[in-house]
Amino acid sequence: MKISWGTGIVIAFGLFMTFILFFVFTVQSDSKYDNELVVEEYYKHDAHFGDEMARVQNAADLAQKPTINNVSNGIEIVFPKVFDPKNIKGKVSLYRPSNKKLDFEIPISLSDATTLLIPKKSLAGGRWDINMEWQYDGKSYLTKETIYIN
Repeated sequence: MKISWGTGIVIAFGLFMTFILFFVFTVQSDSKYDNELVVEEYYKHDAHFGDEMARVQNAADLAQKPTINNVSNGIEIVFPKVFDPKNIKGKVSLYRPSNKKLDFEIPISLSDATTLLIPKKSLAGGRWDINMEWQYDGKSYLTKETIYIN
């Protein structure tokens, strides 16, 4: 059987379309290829970007900054001794870029200790983006870190 060049082009075009459709359906149906936004309402979040940068700059201007450490039993957030723990208010947001369902927030509530521990049992292994929004003496701060959990 002999195939003309026109028939060959149609067959090649059909095979190419089949491959592309297979690829599109595979990517859309497989959960490991999910494309989730980091922020649901991106444009609302972007409108407050200037405020966010001011809070980041406030945190950068501190002489003694809080530290976020990956320790054996979880994530430890340590505030310097110069801060009165009772006056620190805010929240710690943990974002998992690969799975939105694992995101969560913890309020910063310190009594006498200047350390906040996020237990390792509540953290899946992998990359975590940590945003710590906090206020002290009427001034707002924002600290951002990326931590990898084993």
